[in-house]
Amino acid sequence: MKVKNIFIVIIGISIVFGQSGYEITKTLDEKDKPKNMISKTTMVLTNSKGKTRNSVMISKTMDNSRRQLIWFLEPKDDKGVSFLKIEHDDRDDEMRIWLPAFKRVRRISASKKADSFMGSDLSYEDMTSRSLDENEYKRLDNETVNGRECFVIEVTPNASLKSSYSKHKIWIVKDDLYIIKEESYDKRDKLKKEKSFSYIKIDDYDIMSKISVKDVQKDHKTDISFEQVKVDTDMSEKIFQEKSLKRLPSH
Repeated sequence: MKVKNIFIVIIGISIVFGQSGYEITKTLDEKDKPKNMISKTTMVLTNSKGKTRNSVMISKTMDNSRRQLIWFLEPKDDKGVSFLKIEHDDRDDEMRIWLPAFKRVRRISASKKADSFMGSDLSYEDMTSRSLDENEYKRLDNETVNGRECFVIEVTPNASLKSSYSKHKIWIVKDDLYIIKEESYDKRDKLKKEKSFSYIKIDDYDIMSKISVKDVQKDHKTDISFEQVKVDTDMSEKIFQEKSLKRLPSH
């Protein structure tokens, strides 16, 4: 019996070490995720002098965040500002922002995807999903992050994406299969952003609870916390349309 168990372990190790970067990322991509999610979100921006700006939002997502609505509740001068994103496989993604002070909806074109989202260190490109087949993957040596053994994958966007990044490095926790750390590099191959991610368990899902993003070139940081998270609600996809931008939710 002991010999059999050792044999199984050896086979398992061989499979893990034999996996390519694409195969590991594909397994991550296929991991069970909620049908939808609602959360109260706090975003704290910190500049190079340590000055902070706080925002509070309501976020609703569906289809692995391919559909997303965000409404700003605070600060007072941003209240009512809202953001809609709908990702498509066969055409450019839709991104729109409702600016109540100007009483108009601004469309975010594909050429603007490197722009900052509401002054944060997240660009519009950072807020879109990475299609598995639109990037190349190279497996690097495993590393340990915060005591967790991780796969390390280099992700290179295809030229057709016209990404503002030359590549990303992601650290995937081996035991739980989620991304704990990421580095993004600019077109000169210089480190642009450092990102870290924390998670909580809700209904057997690994749900992101915090994102920290630092623009190392600007010495600017964004911390995002997700609170009051609800998953697998009776949300309808019909909510993800332009007219919903002007309908500030009560909670």
